[in-house]
Amino acid sequence: MELLMSIVVGILFALGIYLLLSRNMMRVVLGSALITHGANLMLLTSGRLKRGAAPFIPTDGSIITSFTDPVPQALILTAIVISFGTSAFLIAMAYRAYQELGSVDLSDLRGVEDE
Repeated sequence: MELLMSIVVGILFALGIYLLLSRNMMRVVLGSALITHGANLMLLTSGRLKRGAAPFIPTDGSIITSFTDPVPQALILTAIVISFGTSAFLIAMAYRAYQELGSVDLSDLRGVEDE
């Protein structure tokens, strides 16, 4: 299962980088979102995909032999909040650039003219 997830992470990173290299600002936003999803999936995969009990000490005195690691899940929740804020900022910036300049093409924003 980890091999499949590693392949999916690689595909997400590859698509994200491809979209980041685009001229359209909305594709850049989508590319950054794909890279974020790939990083979250990589964190989840690095924490080992296994099933087990919640990492709490039972009150009945029994011993849990297998439990899931909560650290990757906590890191992913933090990364989701940060990526949401970043995506909202980038979408607002793209919308404002479209309002002011009438284009979301990055070459138009740089002042580069095609010949």
